[in-house]
Amino acid sequence: MVVPHDVDAGAEAVAVCAQFGAPVLSRGGGTSLGGQCTNAAVVIDWTKYCNHLVSVDAERGTCVVEPGIVLDELNRQLSTERLKFGPKPSTHSHCSLGGMIGNNSCGASAQAYGKTVDNVRRLEIVTYDGMRCWVGPTSREEFEAVVAEGGRRAELYQQLKNIVDRHMGDIRRRYPDIPRRVSGYNLDSLLPENGFDLARALVGSEGTLVTVLRAELDLVPVPPYEAMVVLGYGDICAAADDVPRLLEHCEPELLEAIDGRMAQLMRAEGAYLSSLDRFPDGESWLLVQFSGDTQEAVDAQAHDLLGALGRSEDDTTVAFSDDPQREQSMLKAREAGLGVTARPPDGRETWEGWEDSAVPPDRLGDYLRDLKELFAEFGYDHPSLYGHFGQGCVHTRIPFALKTADGVEQFRAFLFRAADLVVSYGGSLSGEHGDGQARGELLSRMFGETVVAAFGEVKALFDPDDRMNPGKVVAPHRVDANLRLGPLWRPRGHDTEFGYPEDEHSFTRAVMRCVGIGNCRSHEGGVMCPSYRATGEEEHSTRGRARLLFEMLEGHADSAVTDGWRSTEVKDALDLCLSCKGCKSDCPVGVDMATYKAEFLSHHYARRLRPAAHYSMGWLPLWARMSRLAPRLVNAALSAPGLARAGKKLAGVAAERDAPPFSEESFVQWWAARGLPEPDPADPRTVVLWPDTFSTYFHPAVAKSAVRVMENAGFQVAVPTRAVCCSLTWISTGQLATAKKVLRRTLDVLRPWIEAGTPIVGLEPSCTAVFRSDAPELMPEDQDVKRLSEQFRTFSELLLNDTPEGWQPPRLARTATVQTHCHQHAVMKYDADQELMRRAGVEADVLDEGCCGLAGNFGFERGHYDVSMTIGEQGVLPAVRDTAPSSMVLADGFSCRTQIEQGGTGRRAMHLAEALALGLDGFPSVDHPEKSIDRPVAPERDARLVTAAVAVAACATAGTTYALVRRMMRM
Repeated sequence: MVVPHDVDAGAEAVAVCAQFGAPVLSRGGGTSLGGQCTNAAVVIDWTKYCNHLVSVDAERGTCVVEPGIVLDELNRQLSTERLKFGPKPSTHSHCSLGGMIGNNSCGASAQAYGKTVDNVRRLEIVTYDGMRCWVGPTSREEFEAVVAEGGRRAELYQQLKNIVDRHMGDIRRRYPDIPRRVSGYNLDSLLPENGFDLARALVGSEGTLVTVLRAELDLVPVPPYEAMVVLGYGDICAAADDVPRLLEHCEPELLEAIDGRMAQLMRAEGAYLSSLDRFPDGESWLLVQFSGDTQEAVDAQAHDLLGALGRSEDDTTVAFSDDPQREQSMLKAREAGLGVTARPPDGRETWEGWEDSAVPPDRLGDYLRDLKELFAEFGYDHPSLYGHFGQGCVHTRIPFALKTADGVEQFRAFLFRAADLVVSYGGSLSGEHGDGQARGELLSRMFGETVVAAFGEVKALFDPDDRMNPGKVVAPHRVDANLRLGPLWRPRGHDTEFGYPEDEHSFTRAVMRCVGIGNCRSHEGGVMCPSYRATGEEEHSTRGRARLLFEMLEGHADSAVTDGWRSTEVKDALDLCLSCKGCKSDCPVGVDMATYKAEFLSHHYARRLRPAAHYSMGWLPLWARMSRLAPRLVNAALSAPGLARAGKKLAGVAAERDAPPFSEESFVQWWAARGLPEPDPADPRTVVLWPDTFSTYFHPAVAKSAVRVMENAGFQVAVPTRAVCCSLTWISTGQLATAKKVLRRTLDVLRPWIEAGTPIVGLEPSCTAVFRSDAPELMPEDQDVKRLSEQFRTFSELLLNDTPEGWQPPRLARTATVQTHCHQHAVMKYDADQELMRRAGVEADVLDEGCCGLAGNFGFERGHYDVSMTIGEQGVLPAVRDTAPSSMVLADGFSCRTQIEQGGTGRRAMHLAEALALGLDGFPSVDHPEKSIDRPVAPERDARLVTAAVAVAACATAGTTYALVRRMMRM
């Protein structure tokens, strides 16, 4: 891997490779589905540093970019000029412009703006032998000047012209005239009528000819107004049949399709339900979006189309919207196609290979019928069919059997039959993703031997030794070679601690959830993946870790990881995983890296000495209970300079971190002192408040506030006074056998309430998530765990759904900046909290800034501080600093509150329960703006206790009796 700091360094890397004859593979976001980004080569990753917008010419509507810039980031920087790069693949949050140029990417907006090739003006390139120059359209005069100058560039231009001149008839005849032809080299761009445009000829060449260093792009205005019509049909073929009629009457910005199979999968997975609820009647749908300079104009386009189709906005098969937020919600369902269809709930594995064929739009319906017949002939039942129907591009994933020799043989036979089918319709093997290894061998079926021979001549001209991404486009590997699985794949079985109930109880199948979509490489919004956002390294993305775990399974004889669970490479990659669980919700296929990390750590450290942090923070609940012996003394010791420094070193804690002080009176102690009788578990008004470690020993005001609010709502609160724990810290550090023991003891304590069906309320999101997710996966056969999972509520869920009729939360009438805990985002969701805040009069700005960066023990562990703070500074901490003094800062997670307080924000965050409890007192409200609403600062520590702590340590070392220690503790 080479990660160049600038494009000159990237060019130098190519020169070094040429010196040693090493193959080269340029890589952007690595989102290619055709295998373009896999090879035995020196991989140049442009995305970490070579990601700049070099210049913008707003008047000409152009810009110059480096190859590693991500599409969404480019368009964000262009937004001040109200310009954008037109093509927008569904991977827009993480695909790079270099990758888009390499693949000739398209996306839904290509309906209006064309493919990437249609929007590239010039390219700065370097060849393997070191020629570096800008290329683009070439007039006759410019061509003659280049040739007259002589040298390597003159040779390239003259020989390219000779190749095209010899094959001109075949190029004009064999290249299909359709909107979505992405297969093969763009030799048609070198035809005289197309201006001998070498830049466009190189787009889509998949890094096999040159290395792109910079690109000059054409830009388009951002349309200020949009409207969308969704049309329902009886099946996907009927929808396809209607596409030509739609295109006769309108020129939409996009024309997308979703079939009933995809909707069925979404409903089965509980995904994108709010989007589906907005769809009209039908079993398949066309989404038609219009844009323009006024809302009236775009609305008129939509209504004119409906009139031409004989439909109206009132029809049950029509949904109309000119609300951009609603439209984006509906489009997200379409963008989710790959993730939704990759892992169907029925347990089948589906694969790419024939996932983006394209035909003329006016022949699309018949092509789909024939394709369905081909599926049936090969026994490939129910693949979803969706895609960019306005341009005749069809997406699908097929349940190929790639683990047996017969299945692989059938896979190969299908691809050749499908290639012949699409060519018979005048179509293209690829309408968006390129050929790569998946379709390279099929190119002769589409273009004929003569044109494919011309591809070879072009390759030999630019790269005579086949060192640029070899095996792609020219002299390709067989479509069934180098398969990820294949008939020789034999992963070993593994006895695991987690049950993986959604993955057929198989760790192997769980790891294989990752299909490389790459959403974990996004740079903003959502939670996934904070460590990648901090480091920019693939190794620290969810996808990178999943790939290493796959290698660890040792399914192939030449696996890169050879020492299994003891692997240092896998441990190092997982080290910066925050266990935030963001991937569990944000990954389109539901990879849960936090669980996989815990599983790995359990095996990696089996019968071995663990890192100190696993004993200090992994056993935190036990140490917290022991702190009750002398909390003031413990706090003094934790803050005494010499002792604290030594203690952190011994405990594996980052020296930069301050230990959160223990409360002098725990919540459970406070509760016991109330002396209230325990309510009847069978009483419908009874609820159990879960005394988690953090709300009990560190921030008891949170639990006390929750008691006040729940009692105000009419509940009778019960609190377990015997020791209970969710085992979160043992799970996150991979001490899973201990975690199970702790959970079993907890079940014994909770059993009366479990049997009575009593609601149990969690205040700490990470602890609640354990009972809703981790515990059922860790102990899938335990019925009490299952019952407990169903009975566990968040604080907001209880107050919204279970309170007596007529109760309303206290009015706060305040604005608030709200940080959602990652586990809540991933497991419980935040809808109930937002509704409760709305009813309480809180105008909430719920941050979409990702993880806070502390994430339980992660940010406290030695070696993680810098990454932890980098993550915090990427979103949460600046947002809190920008919060008005009169606004609340709300964060239900102990980690989030701690990071905010230790992150230089000058603010203390509150739990929602604390805010509502203050509301019971009539403030904070608009009537008392001058009153502080922050959680009170802990009292100053007594200096005498610091001295005492030092004395205690010295006495203990000298063997002083415990009686003396107890006497000192009474100070």
